[in-house]
Amino acid sequence: MHKFNALLRAQVALLAALGLQGAHAQTAIVIGGALRYDNEVVWQRIVDEAGGAQKARFAVLATASASPERSAELIVQALQRHGAHAEHIPVAPRLEGSDVKKNLADPDLIDKVRASNAVFFSGGAQGLIVDTFQPDGRATPMLEAIWDVYRDGGVVAGTSAGAAIMSRTMFRDALDVMQVMRGQMREGQEIDQGLGFVGDRLFVDQHFLKRGRIGRMLPLMLAKGYRLGLGVEENSAAVVQGQQIEIIGGRGALLVDLRDARTDPGLPGFNVQGARLSYLDHGDRHNLQSGVTTPNRRKTPVPDPVLPRSAGQSAPSWAHGPVDTFQPDILGDNRIVQAMSELITSPAGEVRAMASRVRPGATEPKDRMGFVFRLYRGEGTRGWFNTDGPADDLTLLNVRLDVRPVPLPPPPALTEPSRSGATSTSRADRLGTSAMMALGTVPPSAGAEGPAGETLPLGGAAGTGGAPGSAGGDR
Repeated sequence: MHKFNALLRAQVALLAALGLQGAHAQTAIVIGGALRYDNEVVWQRIVDEAGGAQKARFAVLATASASPERSAELIVQALQRHGAHAEHIPVAPRLEGSDVKKNLADPDLIDKVRASNAVFFSGGAQGLIVDTFQPDGRATPMLEAIWDVYRDGGVVAGTSAGAAIMSRTMFRDALDVMQVMRGQMREGQEIDQGLGFVGDRLFVDQHFLKRGRIGRMLPLMLAKGYRLGLGVEENSAAVVQGQQIEIIGGRGALLVDLRDARTDPGLPGFNVQGARLSYLDHGDRHNLQSGVTTPNRRKTPVPDPVLPRSAGQSAPSWAHGPVDTFQPDILGDNRIVQAMSELITSPAGEVRAMASRVRPGATEPKDRMGFVFRLYRGEGTRGWFNTDGPADDLTLLNVRLDVRPVPLPPPPALTEPSRSGATSTSRADRLGTSAMMALGTVPPSAGAEGPAGETLPLGGAAGTGGAPGSAGGDR
């Protein structure tokens, strides 16, 4: 009997390790920010993972928000519309009239968290979440209660800032992707400890494709020793349960795999060779244990293009094919996925792109460093598409990526007005906006800067940190 019980325990442990422990597995839902309140697929899935209508009980924490009462109210309403019980737990530094330290230790509030089977973190500034629940790296009693809910098979969901805290390491305040690529990655400033709900081996980031955050993910993964990174796009989510990841929602997520990646210490800045990029869209699944991705059944494999061969070669030249296109700003909205798609659907051997934004007046060599991105095929590079759906409903696997630093010329200065009062034709006028963007002297149009450096998406309102009709916020 003793041997039988030991064997049974071992089988249960194995099932847990493989993420097959059933409906009561702990579940992290990483939402990429700007989650629209009319996104029925994501909101319903959040509630379903917590037991469904009438069984799901959410503790809502708007700790990160600039307007916590309003943010919590909207999230509670969205969850209730999908059948859940939801209550705002008032622990937020910016909540008017509240005592954060007192509320953190309030036995009644802690009991309400423990009585829930799901926790939802709003968007905003992720530093407020970790500073509140994990000051100086020490868990508060309320954070312990959240972990108890999670370990007992519950759900922890978070959008934007609430997604950033899901891994052990997070970006705290690193809005300038190029500065991270140029080496600005300081503990307690650009990066910090997260809360770690997705475990030690997976790094997550949010607003990923919209804001070109591949440029900041790669340096952090190399610096912190992560092999896998998951960048979730806006209005989309990754459901992480055991060893399984499923992508749901509006757009998708980028999976970064550095298993074969290497760097050249002789180069004068951040560089990587042999990174693997995979784009997963709604309904696609990835197994962290086996490394196998399963595209949604609605998709059809992309036919292999006719690849060029060198003289006497019996197989395509993966590494040295001709350049098909050149992307002037790989950090632009969804540009990395566009480049991956072009590579897989084109007979060319590679696609190249630039990250080359330079601030006016930059004089230091490190501030005038750009990066060449080279995407190319390798073993296992494949694609799937939805023949009956939108053109961007894709699955793209195992695209290889190299990144190398390159020096950039100083930004061109505009000429002074002529004596006649007319401004003479400047270099900017001669080159045009698109060329100037390639040189990095035209700022990206992803958003405007609000108070205290908050990035406000176009169409959003100060203090909401999100687009109209969305549960947003972000750093």
